[in-house]
Amino acid sequence: MAQAITLTFPDGNKREYSSGTTGGEVAESIAKSLAKKSVAYVFDGELHDLADPIDTDGNIELVTRTDDQALDLIRHDAAHVMAEAVQELWPETQVTIGPIIENGFYYDFARNEPFKPEDLPVIEKKMREIIARNAPFTKEVWSRDDARAHFEKMGEDYKVELVDAIPEGESLKIYKQGEWMDLCRGPHMRSTGDVGSAFKLMSVAGAYWRGDAKNAMLSRIYGTAWADAKQLQDYLVMREEAEKRDHRKLGREMGLFHFQEEGPGVVFWHAKGWKMFQKLVNYMRRRLEGVYEEVNTPQILDKALWEQSGHWGWYRENMFTTVTEDDREFAIKPMNCPGHIKIYKHGLKSYRDLPVRMAEFGTVHRYEPSGALHGLLRVRAFTQDDAHVFCTEDHLEAECLRINDLMMSVYKDFGFSEVLVKLATRPEKRVGTDAMWDHAEDILRKVLNRMAAESDGRIKIGINEGEGTFYGPKFEYTLKDAIGREWQMGTTQIDFNLPERFGIFYIDADNEKKQPVMIHRAVCGSLERFMGILMENYAGQFPLWLAPVQVVVASITTDANSYVENVVAALKKAGLSAEADIRNEKINYKVREHSLAKVPVILVCGMREAEGVSVNMRRLGSKDQMSYGLEEAVSMLAKEAVPPDLKRS
Repeated sequence: MAQAITLTFPDGNKREYSSGTTGGEVAESIAKSLAKKSVAYVFDGELHDLADPIDTDGNIELVTRTDDQALDLIRHDAAHVMAEAVQELWPETQVTIGPIIENGFYYDFARNEPFKPEDLPVIEKKMREIIARNAPFTKEVWSRDDARAHFEKMGEDYKVELVDAIPEGESLKIYKQGEWMDLCRGPHMRSTGDVGSAFKLMSVAGAYWRGDAKNAMLSRIYGTAWADAKQLQDYLVMREEAEKRDHRKLGREMGLFHFQEEGPGVVFWHAKGWKMFQKLVNYMRRRLEGVYEEVNTPQILDKALWEQSGHWGWYRENMFTTVTEDDREFAIKPMNCPGHIKIYKHGLKSYRDLPVRMAEFGTVHRYEPSGALHGLLRVRAFTQDDAHVFCTEDHLEAECLRINDLMMSVYKDFGFSEVLVKLATRPEKRVGTDAMWDHAEDILRKVLNRMAAESDGRIKIGINEGEGTFYGPKFEYTLKDAIGREWQMGTTQIDFNLPERFGIFYIDADNEKKQPVMIHRAVCGSLERFMGILMENYAGQFPLWLAPVQVVVASITTDANSYVENVVAALKKAGLSAEADIRNEKINYKVREHSLAKVPVILVCGMREAEGVSVNMRRLGSKDQMSYGLEEAVSMLAKEAVPPDLKRS
C-alpha cells in the first residue's frame, strides 16, 4: 500500500495523496477544468513536469499556461519545436544547445550553409505544423553510455560532446516529442500544442561553439514566444520602438561618439558627446557636494593590492595586467574600492570622524568578451560614479537611507518614476561567516522595508536570492524607461570583508580599535552605460539642460547672417550652448538636418526677424513655429536650461 503524503497548496489548504501521485493527478483531483489548464507544477520551489511523481510532503502550486512561471516553459518548448522543424526541413543539420533568454530563446545549429533571414518564414510554417500535431512531451532517463551511443549513431557530434562532459555513471534526461528527441534537463509542458501560436523567429547570427573563437562557427536562430497574441504584438511594437531608440544609431546621427576595432570596447567621445558626458558628471558632482569628499586614485596598482582585496582570486580573468622590466606585475584597476581603503588608512581615524564618505569619478577597465560588447551599455573602460562610506554599525541604517534618498532624487531628475529595489542575498561562493552575512542581510531587510514604507508607493521591493557579491549583500535599483524596458542601475552594498582584509580601524570612545563597516554605492553605476540608457529613454530628445547643443539659429537668407550671429552671441551670454547655421542652403533643409541631429530648439531668422529683433522658434518633435521677441526667447530658454538640481537650490 502506497504511503500517504500531505501536500500544502498556496492558500494554506492541505490534502493527502498516495506517494507517487503525479502533478497532473493532483490537478485532476481538484477540478477537471484545472487539469485542462495546468501545464506544470512547482514543488517546494522547483518547477516540474506534470507527469513527475511526488513522493514526500511539501508545498505544491499548479502552473497554468497563463501564469508568469509558464512563460519560460513556453519559450523552452518553442526552442525544441524550432529544432525539430529545422531537422525536418534540413535533416543533415546538427542541433547543439537551445536555451531561453530574456524575451525569447535561441538554438545553435551546425550546418554547412548558415541560415539566411529568408529561411525564417519557412521554419515558422513547419513549427506551426508541429504544434498542430500536439505531440506529448515525454521524459526518459537514459544511461550516459546509451545516450552517447545513440547520438553517435545519429551523427550528432555536438550532443556526443555534451554527453561526454557528464561524469561517468550518471544518468541523463531525454525528452521526446513524437519521433524527435533531445538531451534536456527539462521541465516541459504537456505537449507541443501548449506552445501556442504567439511566437516569431526574429533573426539569424553566427556563434562559436561554447562561445570560444577557437571552436567551429555555428548558425544561431533567435526567436520570441509569448502566452498570447497581444503579448507578442506588444513586444514586437516595443522592439520596433527600441530599434528607433538604439543609442548606437542615435550616437552616429547626433555625432556624439563612435567605436572602432583599434580600441574594442572603449569609447571615442566626440566634442558634443563629451560635452554631454561632462554635464552628467557635473550634475552628479553637485549632488555630492557637502556630503562626500571627492578623491582620485591611481589607474595602475601592484597585483599585491588586488591579492589582498581578493579581486585577484575572484576577477583575475576580467582584469587587464602588465609586467614591467623589473618583473613587477600590475593591474589596471577594475574598481575603486581598494584605493579608497588606502586613503582611509592614511592617518588615524576616531569615531568622531565617522562616517567618512569618499566619492570618485574613476575610470575602470574590465575585460569583457568581444561578443558581450554592446555600444555604451557594455564596454571595457568606463567611469563609475563610485563612492564608499566608512562608518560604524550604528550608522548603517541611516547611511543606507541617505543613499536611497540621493538615488531616488537623481532618478526623478532624469524622468524615471518607477523604481524596483531588490535585496541581493548571499551567493554560493562567498567570503565571511554565516553570522556576518545574517547580520548584514538583517540590516538591509529592515532598511528595504522602511524605504518602501516611506516612498509613497514609488518604490517596489523584492528579493534576488543568491545574487549578492562575494563580499556582502546589496540593494539593486532597477528603473523602467519610456517604453517599459527595465534597467538595473545603482547599487548599495554592505561590506565587512574588505575592512577586515586590509585591517582598517577607528578609535572608539573607549580608546579601543574597532573595525568600521564599508558601504559601496553607485547611483548611475557606469556613466557611459547611463548615458546610453538616457539616449534610449529620451529617444535622443534630451531635456534642454542636458542636450549637447541646445539651440541652433538658422538664417533664411544670407542678408540675415549678421543678425543670426548676434542672436547666437546673446544666447551664449545667457549660458546656452548655441550654434549658427548660415550656410547657403534652403531653410527646410537646415531644419530637417538639425531635427535629425536632435537639436531641441531651432530659431529661424530672416530679415523680418532682424528688423523686429525677434525669432521664430521651432521645438524638436513639433511642426509649429512660435514668434518671440529676442529678449523674451533668450530669457525663456535660459530658465529652461537650468539643471533640475540648481532649480531647487
